[in-house]
Amino acid sequence: MNDGPLIVQSDKTLLLEVDHEQATDCRKAIAPFAELERSPEHIHTYRLTPLGLWNARAAGHDAEQVIDTLLAFSRYAVPHALLVDVAETMARYGRLRLEKHPVHGLVLASNDRPVLEEVLRAKRVQGMLGNRIDEDTVVVHASERGNLKQALLKLGWPAEDFAGYVDGEAHPIELKEEGWALRAYQREAAESFWHGGSGVVVLPCGAGKTLVGAAAMAEAKATTLILVTNTVSARQWKDELVRRTSLTADEIGEYSGSVKEVRPVTIATYQVMTTKRGGVYKHLELLDARDWGLIVYDEVHLLPAPIFRMTANLQARRRLGLTATLVREDGREGDVFSLIGPKRYDAPWKDIEAQGWIAPADCVEVRVSMTSSERMAYATADPDERYRLASCTPSKTRVAELLAEKHAGEPTLVIGQYLDQLDELATYLDAPVIKGETPVKERQRLFEAFRTGEINLLVVSKVANFSIDLPEAAVAIQVSGSFGSRQEEAQRLGRLLRPKSDGRTARFYAVVARDSVDADFAQNRQRFLAEQGYAYRITDADDLLT
Repeated sequence: MNDGPLIVQSDKTLLLEVDHEQATDCRKAIAPFAELERSPEHIHTYRLTPLGLWNARAAGHDAEQVIDTLLAFSRYAVPHALLVDVAETMARYGRLRLEKHPVHGLVLASNDRPVLEEVLRAKRVQGMLGNRIDEDTVVVHASERGNLKQALLKLGWPAEDFAGYVDGEAHPIELKEEGWALRAYQREAAESFWHGGSGVVVLPCGAGKTLVGAAAMAEAKATTLILVTNTVSARQWKDELVRRTSLTADEIGEYSGSVKEVRPVTIATYQVMTTKRGGVYKHLELLDARDWGLIVYDEVHLLPAPIFRMTANLQARRRLGLTATLVREDGREGDVFSLIGPKRYDAPWKDIEAQGWIAPADCVEVRVSMTSSERMAYATADPDERYRLASCTPSKTRVAELLAEKHAGEPTLVIGQYLDQLDELATYLDAPVIKGETPVKERQRLFEAFRTGEINLLVVSKVANFSIDLPEAAVAIQVSGSFGSRQEEAQRLGRLLRPKSDGRTARFYAVVARDSVDADFAQNRQRFLAEQGYAYRITDADDLLT
């Protein structure tokens, strides 16, 4: 027995003692293959899952490294059965391979014949496969490449895809790199993606994911389709590409609710791509509008179901997913793995912070009490209504005002989920509000006024969660969120992490109603950030009032 910070249990849970002197090193070491489940004050619980181990395997970590990490940090003897299971689970990845055959086209091949026999008899793959070429190889219908990968993942035999990609229509794209250069981790991320062919790059908000996309485009030198969350994000992508690459504004098209341009580089919103007319997703025609050589999925953790379905048919195109967190609240991480590709690069937030590329952050949970009448209304409400009642308690309005006063003059965002709550806060704080119904031009005007310092207090709904570049935002006051969404919490903190010109620390306040589901959801939302090394200090709202 050694004095390590980790307890490895036979049910595949890992218990990390947060206050141990080696806890930070241990957290970094297990992050590539273990998922954080719970993060109370002293002991954090991680879990080993097949998908986590397969992502680690695809990113270049082998079973020996994982096992060595567990042995090095474990306080007690690691259960032998668990070590065997880790090795065998990771060995499942790549036992089946998708390849291009010189005569038969796309084939499924294996160097483990019993595995191939097992999957050939599975109902999930019926209709996806053609004739048997030999004992180790079977023809795959070309249109089923994505569907087959999904099915094999669910069968527990994830296939490694070596079938290659079409180059697409060539188009010259170069990085300018005049007056700037890719950071080392951005270059490494782009190279890891290109070497793997398709997959996901995970970087903190503010770490320059757009530049990784630009570097991938410069490698591809081909027509590119970029899918983004909203029109404001589309225009930010366009501005950045014009600034950082050889592309001109005329070479970049916007495909959104208001504009339908198809150019060599086309930036489309998820919303317009998933708009149905007469039961048909008519804008999916954009996927065949050009011979795309690269498809970039911004905020890949938000991909809607129709985009997954159409991505299953795009397996011959190189696909790059960009995100700050691969956490999906709908549990579809497996679809990202099989259809976009495995995780190719993942940089811990604290590592990027230590290099000075993102700002340090102080996270504070401010707990408020509901009044007696509010508590009674909460206690007698339907379960579906309780979260709204707790989230919108008027006690939060006073706390938001006090925090805004405390940081007067600093660029501050007040963020929430419920529109009536945000309207009330905007009136109370005498601040402009941005919601889903705010016209794009007005959003852009307000965001620009915030960037330039013309205004320094802005109330925003979830429309500001993603892909909004507000480099000087220094304070965020979160009054409500999307239930227990870990990825939303990460994105909201991410709004603050671009380095400040004066080097100051960002402040992230989560205002939470105690003794309610609001507090329960808050704990869940904080899990991902705890995994990244961010600890929430807890303070009582009464301390702000005194």
